[in-house]
Amino acid sequence: MEKINNVTEFIFWGLSQNLEVEEVCFVVFSFFYMIILLGNILIMLTVCMGNLFKVPMYFFLNYLSFVDICYSSVTAPKMIVDLLAKSKTISYVGCMLQLFGVHFFGCTEIFILTVMAYDRYVAICKPLHYTTIMDRGRCNKMLLGTWIGGFFHSIIQVALVVQLPFCGPNEIDHYFCDVHPVLKLACTDTYVVGVVVTANSGTIALGSFVILIISYTIILVSLRKHSAEGRRKALSTCGSHIAVVIIFFGPCTFMYMRPDTTFSEDKMVAVFYTIITPMLNPLIYTLRNAEVKNAMRRLWSKRVFSKANG
Repeated sequence: MEKINNVTEFIFWGLSQNLEVEEVCFVVFSFFYMIILLGNILIMLTVCMGNLFKVPMYFFLNYLSFVDICYSSVTAPKMIVDLLAKSKTISYVGCMLQLFGVHFFGCTEIFILTVMAYDRYVAICKPLHYTTIMDRGRCNKMLLGTWIGGFFHSIIQVALVVQLPFCGPNEIDHYFCDVHPVLKLACTDTYVVGVVVTANSGTIALGSFVILIISYTIILVSLRKHSAEGRRKALSTCGSHIAVVIIFFGPCTFMYMRPDTTFSEDKMVAVFYTIITPMLNPLIYTLRNAEVKNAMRRLWSKRVFSKANG
Protein backbone atom coordinates (compact mmCIF):
# COMPACT_ATOMS: atom_id res chain seq x y z
CA MET A 1 0.00 0.00 0.00
CA GLU A 2 1.36 3.41 -1.01
CA LYS A 3 2.02 5.79 1.86
CA ILE A 4 -0.33 8.80 1.86
CA ASN A 5 0.86 11.78 3.88
CA ASN A 6 -1.28 14.92 3.66
CA VAL A 7 -0.03 16.28 6.98
CA THR A 8 2.78 18.86 6.77
CA GLU A 9 2.49 20.12 10.34
CA PHE A 10 1.06 19.13 13.71
CA ILE A 11 -0.80 21.28 16.25
CA PHE A 12 -0.10 20.83 19.97
CA TRP A 13 -2.88 21.20 22.50
CA GLY A 14 -0.23 22.13 25.06
CA LEU A 15 -0.39 21.78 28.84
CA SER A 16 -3.61 23.76 29.16
CA GLN A 17 -6.20 25.63 27.11
CA ASN A 18 -6.72 28.14 29.93
CA LEU A 19 -4.93 31.45 29.17
CA GLU A 20 -4.32 32.35 32.83
CA VAL A 21 -2.91 28.88 33.58
CA GLU A 22 -0.64 29.17 30.53
CA GLU A 23 0.73 32.52 31.73
CA VAL A 24 1.53 31.05 35.14
CA CYS A 25 3.12 27.99 33.49
CA PHE A 26 5.23 30.29 31.29
CA VAL A 27 6.80 31.94 34.35
CA VAL A 28 7.23 28.67 36.26
CA PHE A 29 8.76 26.63 33.42
CA SER A 30 10.98 29.52 32.28
CA PHE A 31 12.39 29.55 35.83
CA PHE A 32 12.74 25.74 35.82
CA TYR A 33 14.61 25.81 32.50
CA MET A 34 17.02 28.46 33.79
CA ILE A 35 17.71 26.26 36.84
CA ILE A 36 18.37 23.30 34.51
CA LEU A 37 20.89 25.28 32.46
CA LEU A 38 22.66 26.98 35.38
CA GLY A 39 22.73 23.92 37.66
CA ASN A 40 24.04 21.48 35.08
CA ILE A 41 26.54 23.97 33.62
CA LEU A 42 27.83 24.57 37.18
CA ILE A 43 28.47 20.84 37.61
CA MET A 44 30.21 20.64 34.21
CA LEU A 45 32.40 23.65 35.04
CA THR A 46 33.28 22.15 38.43
CA VAL A 47 34.35 18.86 36.83
CA CYS A 48 36.27 20.51 33.96
CA MET A 49 37.97 23.36 35.85
CA GLY A 50 38.62 21.21 38.90
CA ASN A 51 40.35 18.60 36.73
CA LEU A 52 38.08 15.85 38.10
CA PHE A 53 37.75 13.89 34.85
CA LYS A 54 40.20 11.25 36.12
CA VAL A 55 37.63 10.18 38.75
CA PRO A 56 35.05 7.93 36.98
CA MET A 57 32.13 9.18 39.11
CA TYR A 58 32.77 12.80 38.07
CA PHE A 59 33.53 11.72 34.52
CA PHE A 60 30.05 10.21 34.14
CA LEU A 61 28.38 12.96 36.20
CA ASN A 62 29.74 15.54 33.75
CA TYR A 63 28.14 13.75 30.80
CA LEU A 64 24.91 13.18 32.72
CA SER A 65 24.69 16.97 33.18
CA PHE A 66 25.39 17.50 29.47
CA VAL A 67 22.66 15.00 28.50
CA ASP A 68 20.22 16.65 30.94
CA ILE A 69 20.74 20.01 29.21
CA CYS A 70 20.24 18.47 25.76
CA TYR A 71 17.28 16.36 26.87
CA SER A 72 15.33 19.25 28.38
CA SER A 73 16.29 21.57 25.49
CA VAL A 74 14.56 19.26 23.00
CA THR A 75 11.15 20.04 24.53
CA ALA A 76 11.31 22.90 27.08
CA PRO A 77 12.09 25.95 24.84
CA LYS A 78 9.34 25.02 22.36
CA MET A 79 6.86 24.37 25.17
CA ILE A 80 7.69 27.69 26.89
CA VAL A 81 7.27 29.68 23.66
CA ASP A 82 4.02 27.84 22.88
CA LEU A 83 2.54 28.80 26.25
CA LEU A 84 2.16 32.39 24.98
CA ALA A 85 1.51 31.50 21.33
CA LYS A 86 -1.95 31.46 19.78
CA SER A 87 -0.99 28.69 17.36
CA LYS A 88 1.14 25.84 18.76
CA THR A 89 2.39 24.24 15.54
CA ILE A 90 5.38 22.12 14.58
CA SER A 91 6.33 20.90 11.11
CA TYR A 92 6.22 17.19 10.27
CA VAL A 93 10.03 17.09 9.97
CA GLY A 94 10.39 19.08 13.21
CA CYS A 95 8.09 16.61 14.95
CA MET A 96 10.16 13.62 13.81
CA LEU A 97 13.38 15.36 14.89
CA GLN A 98 11.88 16.15 18.29
CA LEU A 99 10.73 12.55 18.68
CA PHE A 100 14.26 11.37 17.83
CA GLY A 101 15.84 13.84 20.28
CA VAL A 102 13.54 12.92 23.18
CA HIS A 103 14.26 9.21 22.81
CA PHE A 104 17.95 9.61 21.99
CA PHE A 105 18.84 11.75 25.01
CA GLY A 106 16.30 10.02 27.27
CA CYS A 107 17.68 6.56 26.50
CA THR A 108 21.28 7.80 26.76
CA GLU A 109 20.46 9.15 30.23
CA ILE A 110 19.05 5.78 31.26
CA PHE A 111 22.25 4.04 30.17
CA ILE A 112 24.49 6.63 31.87
CA LEU A 113 22.58 6.16 35.15
CA THR A 114 23.08 2.39 34.78
CA VAL A 115 26.83 2.84 34.18
CA MET A 116 27.03 5.15 37.22
CA ALA A 117 25.41 2.42 39.33
CA TYR A 118 28.04 -0.04 38.09
CA ASP A 119 30.76 2.46 39.00
CA ARG A 120 29.42 2.72 42.57
CA TYR A 121 29.13 -1.08 42.78
CA VAL A 122 32.80 -1.53 41.84
CA ALA A 123 33.94 1.31 44.14
CA ILE A 124 32.12 -0.08 47.20
CA CYS A 125 32.14 -3.85 46.62
CA LYS A 126 35.56 -4.20 44.93
CA PRO A 127 37.58 -1.22 46.18
CA LEU A 128 40.99 -2.89 45.72
CA HIS A 129 40.33 -3.51 42.02
CA TYR A 130 38.51 -0.22 41.37
CA THR A 131 41.29 1.64 39.54
CA THR A 132 42.01 -1.42 37.40
CA ILE A 133 38.40 -2.11 36.43
CA MET A 134 37.33 1.53 35.98
CA ASP A 135 40.34 2.76 34.02
CA ARG A 136 40.03 5.58 31.47
CA GLY A 137 39.82 3.23 28.48
CA ARG A 138 36.91 1.27 29.95
CA CYS A 139 35.10 4.45 31.02
CA ASN A 140 35.37 5.81 27.46
CA LYS A 141 34.05 2.55 26.01
CA MET A 142 31.09 2.49 28.43
CA LEU A 143 30.30 6.12 27.64
CA LEU A 144 30.45 5.41 23.89
CA GLY A 145 28.14 2.44 24.48
CA THR A 146 25.53 4.68 26.15
CA TRP A 147 25.47 7.02 23.11
CA ILE A 148 25.33 4.14 20.61
CA GLY A 149 22.55 2.45 22.59
CA GLY A 150 20.53 5.68 22.71
CA PHE A 151 21.04 6.21 18.97
CA PHE A 152 19.82 2.75 17.97
CA HIS A 153 16.81 2.96 20.29
CA SER A 154 15.68 6.33 18.90
CA ILE A 155 16.32 5.34 15.27
CA ILE A 156 14.01 2.34 15.73
CA GLN A 157 11.28 4.56 17.25
CA VAL A 158 11.49 7.14 14.44
CA ALA A 159 11.68 4.48 11.70
CA LEU A 160 8.46 2.91 13.00
CA VAL A 161 6.62 6.26 12.92
CA VAL A 162 8.02 7.69 9.66
CA GLN A 163 6.69 4.83 7.54
CA LEU A 164 3.10 5.46 8.74
CA PRO A 165 0.61 7.49 6.65
CA PHE A 166 -0.85 10.68 8.16
CA CYS A 167 -3.88 12.09 6.38
CA GLY A 168 -5.52 14.05 9.21
CA PRO A 169 -6.46 15.06 11.87
CA ASN A 170 -3.17 16.65 12.94
CA GLU A 171 -3.83 17.76 16.55
CA ILE A 172 -1.62 16.23 19.25
CA ASP A 173 -2.92 16.24 22.83
CA HIS A 174 0.54 16.89 24.23
CA TYR A 175 3.22 19.60 24.41
CA PHE A 176 5.83 17.68 22.37
CA CYS A 177 5.99 14.87 19.81
CA ASP A 178 6.14 11.49 21.50
CA VAL A 179 5.45 8.09 19.98
CA HIS A 180 2.08 7.20 21.51
CA PRO A 181 0.31 10.55 20.85
CA VAL A 182 1.64 10.61 17.26
CA LEU A 183 0.59 7.01 16.59
CA LYS A 184 -3.01 7.99 17.42
CA LEU A 185 -3.02 10.28 14.36
CA ALA A 186 -1.90 7.67 11.82
CA CYS A 187 -4.66 6.73 9.36
CA THR A 188 -3.87 3.01 9.48
CA ASP A 189 -3.86 0.20 12.00
CA THR A 190 -0.93 0.79 14.39
CA TYR A 191 -1.36 -2.23 16.66
CA VAL A 192 1.84 -4.01 15.56
CA VAL A 193 3.85 -0.77 15.57
CA GLY A 194 2.49 0.01 19.05
CA VAL A 195 3.57 -3.41 20.35
CA VAL A 196 7.09 -2.98 18.92
CA VAL A 197 7.35 0.56 20.35
CA THR A 198 6.24 -0.65 23.79
CA ALA A 199 8.64 -3.61 23.65
CA ASN A 200 11.52 -1.34 22.63
CA SER A 201 10.98 1.43 25.19
CA GLY A 202 9.56 -0.82 27.91
CA THR A 203 12.42 -3.31 27.79
CA ILE A 204 15.01 -0.54 28.15
CA ALA A 205 13.13 1.33 30.91
CA LEU A 206 12.11 -1.71 32.98
CA GLY A 207 15.27 -3.72 32.29
CA SER A 208 17.56 -0.85 33.32
CA PHE A 209 15.39 -0.10 36.37
CA VAL A 210 15.60 -3.73 37.56
CA ILE A 211 19.40 -3.76 37.04
CA LEU A 212 19.71 -0.52 39.01
CA ILE A 213 17.56 -1.79 41.89
CA ILE A 214 19.58 -5.03 42.10
CA SER A 215 22.87 -3.10 41.94
CA TYR A 216 21.96 -0.70 44.73
CA THR A 217 20.51 -3.53 46.86
CA ILE A 218 23.84 -5.39 46.61
CA ILE A 219 25.69 -2.16 47.45
CA LEU A 220 23.53 -1.42 50.50
CA VAL A 221 23.87 -5.00 51.79
CA SER A 222 27.67 -4.91 51.36
CA LEU A 223 27.88 -1.65 53.36
CA ARG A 224 27.33 -3.62 56.56
CA LYS A 225 30.97 -4.74 56.33
CA HIS A 226 32.26 -1.15 56.16
CA SER A 227 33.17 1.21 59.00
CA ALA A 228 30.68 3.83 60.21
CA GLU A 229 32.55 6.57 58.32
CA GLY A 230 32.72 4.42 55.16
CA ARG A 231 28.99 3.71 55.37
CA ARG A 232 28.21 7.41 55.81
CA LYS A 233 30.24 8.44 52.74
CA ALA A 234 28.88 5.60 50.58
CA LEU A 235 25.28 6.31 51.61
CA SER A 236 25.77 10.00 50.84
CA THR A 237 26.85 9.15 47.28
CA CYS A 238 24.44 6.27 46.66
CA GLY A 239 21.52 8.13 48.22
CA SER A 240 21.72 10.81 45.54
CA HIS A 241 21.93 8.17 42.79
CA ILE A 242 18.92 6.26 44.12
CA ALA A 243 16.85 9.47 44.40
CA VAL A 244 17.59 10.34 40.75
CA VAL A 245 16.76 6.80 39.60
CA ILE A 246 13.36 6.78 41.36
CA ILE A 247 12.36 10.26 40.12
CA PHE A 248 13.37 9.47 36.54
CA PHE A 249 12.32 5.84 36.15
CA GLY A 250 8.95 6.08 37.92
CA PRO A 251 7.33 8.32 35.26
CA CYS A 252 9.22 6.61 32.41
CA THR A 253 7.93 3.19 33.42
CA PHE A 254 4.37 4.56 33.66
CA MET A 255 4.61 6.05 30.16
CA TYR A 256 6.32 3.27 28.23
CA MET A 257 5.52 0.01 30.03
CA ARG A 258 1.94 -0.13 28.77
CA PRO A 259 0.07 -0.80 25.50
CA ASP A 260 -0.35 1.89 22.84
CA THR A 261 -2.76 4.05 24.82
CA THR A 262 -2.72 7.66 26.01
CA PHE A 263 -4.19 9.26 29.14
CA SER A 264 -4.94 12.88 30.00
CA GLU A 265 -2.38 12.63 32.82
CA ASP A 266 0.44 11.80 30.38
CA LYS A 267 1.39 15.44 29.87
CA MET A 268 1.95 16.06 33.57
CA VAL A 269 3.83 12.78 33.96
CA ALA A 270 6.04 13.74 30.99
CA VAL A 271 6.87 17.04 32.70
CA PHE A 272 8.55 14.99 35.44
CA TYR A 273 11.10 13.21 33.24
CA THR A 274 11.64 15.98 30.65
CA ILE A 275 11.89 19.00 32.99
CA ILE A 276 11.68 18.17 36.71
CA THR A 277 14.36 15.43 36.70
CA PRO A 278 16.96 17.45 34.71
CA MET A 279 16.29 20.33 37.13
CA LEU A 280 16.60 18.21 40.28
CA ASN A 281 19.67 16.22 39.19
CA PRO A 282 22.22 19.00 39.88
CA LEU A 283 20.46 19.90 43.16
CA ILE A 284 20.44 16.27 44.32
CA TYR A 285 24.06 15.63 43.32
CA THR A 286 25.31 18.80 45.01
CA LEU A 287 23.13 18.89 48.14
CA ARG A 288 23.01 15.14 48.83
CA ASN A 289 26.51 14.24 47.66
CA ALA A 290 29.20 15.40 50.08
CA GLU A 291 32.05 14.72 47.63
CA VAL A 292 30.56 16.88 44.86
CA LYS A 293 29.70 19.60 47.39
CA ASN A 294 33.26 19.64 48.72
CA ALA A 295 34.73 19.65 45.21
CA MET A 296 32.60 22.68 44.32
CA ARG A 297 33.53 24.46 47.53
CA ARG A 298 37.26 23.85 47.02
CA LEU A 299 37.21 24.91 43.38
CA TRP A 300 35.15 28.10 43.73
CA SER A 301 36.83 29.21 46.97
CA LYS A 302 40.19 28.76 45.20
CA ARG A 303 39.04 30.91 42.29
CA VAL A 304 37.64 33.64 44.58
CA PHE A 305 40.88 33.62 46.58
CA SER A 306 43.07 33.86 43.44
CA LYS A 307 40.91 36.74 42.10
CA ALA A 308 41.17 38.57 45.44
CA ASN A 309 44.96 38.23 45.37
CA GLY A 310 45.07 39.22 41.69
